Amino acid sequence: MAGDETVVWDLRVTVERVEGRPVCGLAPGDWFEVVGSSRLQLPEGRHFCIYALAAVLPLLPAKQRTLPAGDWLERDTLVACPDPDERLVMRIERTQRRVLATDDLT
Repeated sequence: MAGDETVVWDLRVTVERVEGRPVCGLAPGDWFEVVGSSRLQLPEGRHFCIYALAAVLPLLPAKQRTLPAGDWLERDTLVACPDPDERLVMRIERTQRRVLATDDLT
């Protein structure tokens, strides 16, 4: 239907802690953002480990939407990188609510 709107949240994923050996070069406070439904943004000159990104990526579309209060994903915000030596923990936070034209999305 033309004129439909989709509501999504921009997200910030921040490294909360590294409990093991920091092998990927990330440190607490490092972050990236998902903006406007699908754009990944990083601070200039910074990087984000693709394996840490792979761990959090499947949860991002659900976190972009408002879920029922009882949904576990509405309450849980922490994600762990799969590297057992590093034990990197990231926090997903909603930063800004956006209303987008559904026709503009894929």
